[in-house]
Amino acid sequence: MTISLKVGTRGSKLAVVQTQIAVAALRKSNPSIECEIITITTKGDVDKRPIFTIDEKGIFEKELNDAVMKGSIDFAVHSLKDLPSDLNDELILASIPKRARPNDVLVNEKKLKLSDLPKGSIVGTSSLRRAIQIMRRRPDLNVKPIRGNVETRVKKSINGEYDAVVLAEAGLIRLGMKDVIVERFNIRSFMPSPGQGAIAIICRKNNHSLIRLLKSIEDKQSRAEVDAEREMLSKIEGGCRFPVGAIALTNSDRKKITLYASVFSADGIRSISLKKSGSIKNPLKLGTMVADMLIKEDVIKLSEDWRDAVERWNKK
Repeated sequence: MTISLKVGTRGSKLAVVQTQIAVAALRKSNPSIECEIITITTKGDVDKRPIFTIDEKGIFEKELNDAVMKGSIDFAVHSLKDLPSDLNDELILASIPKRARPNDVLVNEKKLKLSDLPKGSIVGTSSLRRAIQIMRRRPDLNVKPIRGNVETRVKKSINGEYDAVVLAEAGLIRLGMKDVIVERFNIRSFMPSPGQGAIAIICRKNNHSLIRLLKSIEDKQSRAEVDAEREMLSKIEGGCRFPVGAIALTNSDRKKITLYASVFSADGIRSISLKKSGSIKNPLKLGTMVADMLIKEDVIKLSEDWRDAVERWNKK
């Protein structure tokens, strides 16, 4: 008996490729499944302002998740890092397939590492988190916002509009563009976004048969790691306007995970970096513990400073 499903995705090449990865895994797990891929335009695809200036959550996911709730699609595939930590009560994060490498990478035409870029070089990034970490390493560089899909941002670094750009390695690998990578940043010293490298599959919470199908392609280790990262993020209310870096890594015994987190002041002078280990069976508890540790270190004050800084930037 054939199971016909409609899956929603953004229309970018990377989003479609990630959806195809999920669909292929589903069909391998259950050959009777047939999926129709439906592309949906989101606000984030239309609004080309720097992401951190848009005071709204879920600009890359809302329209997709609305379509799931309305029933026009059965499930949606997202980049997990684009997904707000507070989902609508009707929805569930049903499945997280095996996560790709979460590192950020540097791309530029001259094949120069970040430390070798000439003073004043223009470096493009769509992320406050990346921007502040670049500036902390190289305050003499000119970090500027950049928008567009992955291919567009790479092209801007190759044609000289930007001297370099910083992107997620996972997207480049999935697009078959690994050859443009000049430098891979260490995830401990250049902290990625919570959930970076992971694909998220969303469906209706009451669709139990679909949830069972989607669970068949979930990677338990990836799930535990990103659950810890996202729980920490939700407790400190981090987002596009407050750069938070986090990565959870499974220990060699595969019984524990260690969650590393870093946050930075708006001027780049102060940072809070810490780590905590916990049971892989209870990643949410670990995320909460790390959030509590950050709150004790006055992370909320850093968050407020960032909001003020962004508001000043918007009024320019």
